[in-house]
Amino acid sequence: MTTTYGIHASVFVGGWSPEETRSAVRRAADAGYDLLEVTASDLSEIDPNLLGEELRSAGMQASASLGLGFDRDVNNEDPQVVQRGVDFLVDAVGLVEGLGSDYLCGCLYSTLGKYSAPATPKARANAVAALREVARAASERGIRLGVEVVNRYETNLFNTVRDALGFIDEVGEDNVYLHLDTYHANIEEGDLRRPVLDAGDRLAYVHIGESHRGYLGSGTIDFPAFFRALVETGYEGPITFESFSSAVVDPALSNNLAVWRNLWDDGDDLARHALRFMKDGMQAARACYGKV
Repeated sequence: MTTTYGIHASVFVGGWSPEETRSAVRRAADAGYDLLEVTASDLSEIDPNLLGEELRSAGMQASASLGLGFDRDVNNEDPQVVQRGVDFLVDAVGLVEGLGSDYLCGCLYSTLGKYSAPATPKARANAVAALREVARAASERGIRLGVEVVNRYETNLFNTVRDALGFIDEVGEDNVYLHLDTYHANIEEGDLRRPVLDAGDRLAYVHIGESHRGYLGSGTIDFPAFFRALVETGYEGPITFESFSSAVVDPALSNNLAVWRNLWDDGDDLARHALRFMKDGMQAARACYGKV
Protein backbone atom coordinates (compact mmCIF):
# COMPACT_ATOMS: atom_id res chain seq x y z
CA MET A 1 0.00 0.00 0.00
CA THR A 2 1.35 3.44 -0.96
CA THR A 3 0.45 6.27 1.40
CA THR A 4 0.39 9.91 0.34
CA TYR A 5 2.16 12.06 2.92
CA GLY A 6 1.45 15.76 2.95
CA ILE A 7 2.56 18.85 4.83
CA HIS A 8 0.82 22.14 5.58
CA ALA A 9 2.53 25.11 3.96
CA SER A 10 2.61 26.98 7.28
CA VAL A 11 5.56 24.82 8.32
CA PHE A 12 7.62 26.72 5.74
CA VAL A 13 5.99 30.06 4.91
CA GLY A 14 3.55 32.61 6.27
CA GLY A 15 2.30 33.97 2.95
CA TRP A 16 2.17 33.44 -0.80
CA SER A 17 4.51 35.95 -2.36
CA PRO A 18 6.35 34.54 -5.40
CA GLU A 19 9.38 33.86 -3.22
CA GLU A 20 7.31 32.16 -0.52
CA THR A 21 5.42 30.12 -3.10
CA ARG A 22 8.61 28.74 -4.61
CA SER A 23 10.10 28.17 -1.15
CA ALA A 24 7.10 26.22 0.17
CA VAL A 25 7.01 23.84 -2.79
CA ARG A 26 10.77 23.32 -2.97
CA ARG A 27 11.20 22.71 0.75
CA ALA A 28 8.24 20.32 0.96
CA ALA A 29 9.63 18.34 -1.96
CA ASP A 30 13.17 18.37 -0.55
CA ALA A 31 11.86 17.02 2.76
CA GLY A 32 10.32 14.07 0.88
CA TYR A 33 6.62 14.91 0.93
CA ASP A 34 4.15 13.96 -1.81
CA LEU A 35 1.58 16.70 -1.19
CA LEU A 36 1.54 20.36 -0.17
CA GLU A 37 -1.51 21.67 1.66
CA VAL A 38 -2.15 25.23 0.52
CA THR A 39 -3.50 27.75 3.02
CA ALA A 40 -6.40 29.32 1.12
CA SER A 41 -7.91 31.69 3.68
CA ASP A 42 -6.94 34.69 1.51
CA LEU A 43 -7.26 33.77 -2.14
CA SER A 44 -6.02 37.18 -3.28
CA GLU A 45 -2.51 36.31 -2.03
CA ILE A 46 -2.15 33.20 -4.19
CA ASP A 47 -0.94 33.15 -7.79
CA PRO A 48 -2.51 29.88 -8.96
CA ASN A 49 -0.53 29.82 -12.20
CA LEU A 50 2.82 30.15 -10.41
CA LEU A 51 1.86 27.73 -7.65
CA GLY A 52 0.53 25.18 -10.12
CA GLU A 53 3.66 25.44 -12.23
CA GLU A 54 5.91 24.96 -9.19
CA LEU A 55 3.89 21.94 -8.01
CA ARG A 56 4.02 20.28 -11.42
CA SER A 57 7.75 20.95 -11.74
CA ALA A 58 8.36 19.33 -8.34
CA GLY A 59 6.04 16.41 -9.10
CA MET A 60 3.91 17.25 -6.07
CA GLN A 61 0.20 16.92 -5.40
CA ALA A 62 -1.82 19.62 -3.65
CA SER A 63 -4.80 20.15 -1.43
CA ALA A 64 -6.21 23.39 -0.08
CA SER A 65 -7.61 24.24 3.33
CA LEU A 66 -9.29 27.25 4.85
CA GLY A 67 -11.42 28.60 7.65
CA LEU A 68 -14.14 31.21 7.20
CA GLY A 69 -14.10 34.60 8.90
CA PHE A 70 -17.03 36.18 10.73
CA ASP A 71 -17.61 38.53 7.79
CA ARG A 72 -18.41 35.58 5.51
CA ASP A 73 -19.70 33.00 7.95
CA VAL A 74 -22.19 30.55 6.47
CA ASN A 75 -23.07 29.54 10.05
CA ASN A 76 -24.96 32.81 10.43
CA GLU A 77 -28.53 34.11 10.36
CA ASP A 78 -27.76 37.04 8.02
CA PRO A 79 -28.32 35.98 4.38
CA GLN A 80 -25.83 38.54 3.06
CA VAL A 81 -23.06 37.24 5.30
CA VAL A 82 -23.92 33.68 4.28
CA GLN A 83 -23.84 34.58 0.58
CA ARG A 84 -20.38 36.11 0.96
CA GLY A 85 -19.27 32.83 2.46
CA VAL A 86 -20.77 30.80 -0.36
CA ASP A 87 -19.14 33.03 -2.98
CA PHE A 88 -15.76 32.71 -1.25
CA LEU A 89 -16.02 28.92 -1.01
CA VAL A 90 -16.94 28.62 -4.69
CA ASP A 91 -13.89 30.76 -5.53
CA ALA A 92 -11.77 28.41 -3.39
CA VAL A 93 -13.14 25.47 -5.37
CA GLY A 94 -11.90 27.27 -8.48
CA LEU A 95 -8.44 27.59 -6.95
CA VAL A 96 -8.34 23.86 -6.19
CA GLU A 97 -9.34 23.06 -9.76
CA GLY A 98 -6.69 25.41 -11.11
CA LEU A 99 -4.01 23.65 -9.07
CA GLY A 100 -4.99 20.31 -10.54
CA SER A 101 -6.17 19.12 -7.13
CA ASP A 102 -9.45 17.50 -6.18
CA TYR A 103 -9.68 18.29 -2.48
CA LEU A 104 -10.76 21.36 -0.49
CA CYS A 105 -10.89 20.89 3.26
CA GLY A 106 -11.05 22.68 6.57
CA CYS A 107 -13.65 24.70 8.42
CA LEU A 108 -15.86 25.16 5.36
CA TYR A 109 -19.09 25.35 7.35
CA SER A 110 -18.32 27.99 9.98
CA THR A 111 -16.03 30.75 11.11
CA LEU A 112 -12.74 29.42 12.42
CA GLY A 113 -12.94 31.21 15.74
CA LYS A 114 -14.58 31.37 19.15
CA TYR A 115 -18.29 32.06 19.23
CA SER A 116 -20.01 33.63 22.23
CA ALA A 117 -23.08 31.38 22.10
CA PRO A 118 -24.29 28.07 20.64
CA ALA A 119 -25.28 27.91 16.99
CA THR A 120 -28.92 28.80 16.40
CA PRO A 121 -31.19 26.46 14.41
CA LYS A 122 -31.42 29.06 11.63
CA ALA A 123 -27.65 29.53 11.43
CA ARG A 124 -27.15 25.77 11.30
CA ALA A 125 -29.74 25.41 8.56
CA ASN A 126 -27.98 28.15 6.60
CA ALA A 127 -24.64 26.33 7.00
CA VAL A 128 -26.17 23.09 5.73
CA ALA A 129 -27.76 24.79 2.72
CA ALA A 130 -24.57 26.73 1.95
CA LEU A 131 -22.34 23.68 2.01
CA ARG A 132 -24.84 21.79 -0.13
CA GLU A 133 -24.68 24.56 -2.74
CA VAL A 134 -20.88 24.63 -2.67
CA ALA A 135 -20.71 20.83 -2.84
CA ARG A 136 -22.82 20.79 -5.98
CA ALA A 137 -20.59 23.41 -7.60
CA ALA A 138 -17.54 21.39 -6.56
CA SER A 139 -19.01 18.13 -7.87
CA GLU A 140 -19.29 19.62 -11.35
CA ARG A 141 -15.50 20.10 -11.25
CA GLY A 142 -14.70 16.70 -9.76
CA ILE A 143 -13.71 18.16 -6.40
CA ARG A 144 -14.38 16.71 -2.96
CA LEU A 145 -15.02 18.74 0.18
CA GLY A 146 -13.57 17.74 3.55
CA VAL A 147 -15.45 18.83 6.65
CA GLU A 148 -12.79 19.23 9.32
CA VAL A 149 -13.85 18.51 12.89
CA VAL A 150 -12.38 21.28 15.05
CA ASN A 151 -12.54 21.97 18.77
CA ARG A 152 -15.02 24.01 20.79
CA TYR A 153 -12.85 27.13 20.67
CA GLU A 154 -12.89 27.19 16.86
CA THR A 155 -16.54 26.48 16.02
CA ASN A 156 -19.88 26.17 17.82
CA LEU A 157 -21.53 23.91 15.22
CA PHE A 158 -20.05 20.49 16.05
CA ASN A 159 -16.85 19.23 17.65
CA THR A 160 -16.91 15.42 17.38
CA VAL A 161 -16.83 12.99 14.50
CA ARG A 162 -20.29 11.62 15.26
CA ASP A 163 -21.85 15.08 15.25
CA ALA A 164 -19.94 16.03 12.10
CA LEU A 165 -21.27 12.93 10.34
CA GLY A 166 -24.78 14.02 11.25
CA PHE A 167 -24.10 17.41 9.67
CA ILE A 168 -22.72 15.76 6.53
CA ASP A 169 -25.85 13.62 6.36
CA GLU A 170 -27.94 16.80 6.41
CA VAL A 171 -25.91 18.25 3.56
CA GLY A 172 -26.63 15.07 1.65
CA GLU A 173 -24.06 15.34 -1.15
CA ASP A 174 -21.83 12.38 -1.96
CA ASN A 175 -18.68 14.47 -2.52
CA VAL A 176 -18.66 15.71 1.10
CA TYR A 177 -16.37 13.71 3.38
CA LEU A 178 -14.94 13.86 6.86
CA HIS A 179 -11.58 15.47 7.65
CA LEU A 180 -10.11 14.33 10.98
CA ASP A 181 -7.37 16.18 12.87
CA THR A 182 -5.54 14.57 15.80
CA TYR A 183 -4.97 17.93 17.51
CA HIS A 184 -8.71 18.60 17.71
CA ALA A 185 -9.71 14.99 18.37
CA ASN A 186 -7.31 14.92 21.32
CA ILE A 187 -9.37 17.72 22.88
CA GLU A 188 -12.88 16.56 22.08
CA GLU A 189 -12.93 12.77 21.64
CA GLY A 190 -12.71 10.12 24.37
CA ASP A 191 -9.85 8.37 22.58
CA LEU A 192 -8.08 8.39 19.21
CA ARG A 193 -9.38 5.04 17.90
CA ARG A 194 -13.15 5.38 18.12
CA PRO A 195 -13.52 8.48 15.91
CA VAL A 196 -11.61 6.76 13.09
CA LEU A 197 -13.84 3.71 13.34
CA ASP A 198 -16.95 5.91 13.49
CA ALA A 199 -15.87 7.73 10.33
CA GLY A 200 -15.06 4.53 8.43
CA ASP A 201 -14.99 4.96 4.68
CA ARG A 202 -16.30 8.51 4.98
CA LEU A 203 -12.89 9.63 6.22
CA ALA A 204 -10.99 11.12 3.28
CA TYR A 205 -8.33 13.39 4.78
CA VAL A 206 -6.22 13.31 7.95
CA HIS A 207 -4.26 16.00 9.76
CA ILE A 208 -1.48 14.85 12.05
CA GLY A 209 -0.74 17.43 14.71
CA GLU A 210 0.66 17.21 18.23
CA SER A 211 -1.26 18.32 21.32
CA HIS A 212 0.73 21.58 21.48
CA ARG A 213 1.22 21.78 17.66
CA GLY A 214 4.96 21.19 17.96
CA TYR A 215 7.25 18.24 17.20
CA LEU A 216 5.38 14.95 16.86
CA GLY A 217 5.95 12.65 19.80
CA SER A 218 6.76 15.47 22.21
CA GLY A 219 3.18 15.96 23.41
CA THR A 220 0.36 13.83 24.80
CA ILE A 221 -1.37 12.37 21.73
CA ASP A 222 -1.66 8.57 21.46
CA PHE A 223 -0.40 8.31 17.90
CA PRO A 224 0.10 4.51 17.93
CA ALA A 225 -3.61 4.01 18.63
CA PHE A 226 -4.53 6.48 15.89
CA PHE A 227 -2.26 4.92 13.27
CA ARG A 228 -3.54 1.44 14.14
CA ALA A 229 -7.11 2.66 13.67
CA LEU A 230 -6.23 4.00 10.22
CA VAL A 231 -4.81 0.62 9.25
CA GLU A 232 -7.72 -1.24 10.85
CA THR A 233 -10.25 0.68 8.76
CA GLY A 234 -8.20 0.50 5.55
CA TYR A 235 -7.78 4.26 5.26
CA GLU A 236 -6.12 5.19 1.96
CA GLY A 237 -6.31 9.00 1.87
CA PRO A 238 -3.59 11.59 2.51
CA ILE A 239 -1.88 11.84 5.90
CA THR A 240 -0.83 15.45 6.27
CA PHE A 241 1.34 17.02 8.94
CA GLU A 242 0.18 20.33 10.36
CA SER A 243 2.04 22.53 12.83
CA PHE A 244 2.14 26.20 13.71
CA SER A 245 4.69 28.43 15.41
CA SER A 246 5.11 32.16 15.82
CA ALA A 247 8.41 31.67 13.97
CA VAL A 248 6.48 31.43 10.68
CA VAL A 249 3.64 33.89 10.80
CA ASP A 250 0.49 34.34 8.77
CA PRO A 251 -0.98 37.01 11.07
CA ALA A 252 -4.64 36.24 10.34
CA LEU A 253 -4.23 32.48 10.71
CA SER A 254 -1.95 32.77 13.74
CA ASN A 255 -4.41 35.02 15.55
CA ASN A 256 -7.36 32.75 14.75
CA LEU A 257 -5.48 29.70 16.02
CA ALA A 258 -4.07 31.49 19.09
CA VAL A 259 -0.48 30.79 18.07
CA TRP A 260 1.18 33.05 20.61
CA ARG A 261 4.48 31.25 21.17
CA ASN A 262 7.40 29.86 19.28
CA LEU A 263 7.20 26.06 19.42
CA TRP A 264 9.89 25.64 16.77
CA ASP A 265 12.01 27.80 14.51
CA ASP A 266 13.43 25.33 11.99
CA GLY A 267 10.63 24.26 9.66
CA ASP A 268 12.89 22.04 7.58
CA ASP A 269 14.03 19.99 10.56
CA LEU A 270 10.45 19.83 11.84
CA ALA A 271 9.24 18.60 8.44
CA ARG A 272 11.85 15.86 8.15
CA HIS A 273 11.18 14.67 11.69
CA ALA A 274 7.41 14.60 11.08
CA LEU A 275 7.72 12.54 7.91
CA ARG A 276 9.90 9.97 9.65
CA PHE A 277 7.50 9.87 12.59
CA MET A 278 4.42 9.33 10.40
CA LYS A 279 6.06 6.70 8.20
CA ASP A 280 7.45 4.81 11.18
CA GLY A 281 4.08 5.01 12.94
CA MET A 282 2.17 3.66 9.96
CA GLN A 283 4.74 0.90 9.39
CA ALA A 284 4.43 -0.20 13.02
CA ALA A 285 0.64 -0.10 12.77
CA ARG A 286 0.64 -2.23 9.62
CA ALA A 287 2.92 -4.73 11.33
CA CYS A 288 0.30 -5.13 14.06
CA TYR A 289 -2.18 -6.30 11.43
CA GLY A 290 0.28 -8.20 9.26
CA LYS A 291 -0.03 -5.65 6.45
CA VAL A 292 3.61 -4.66 6.07
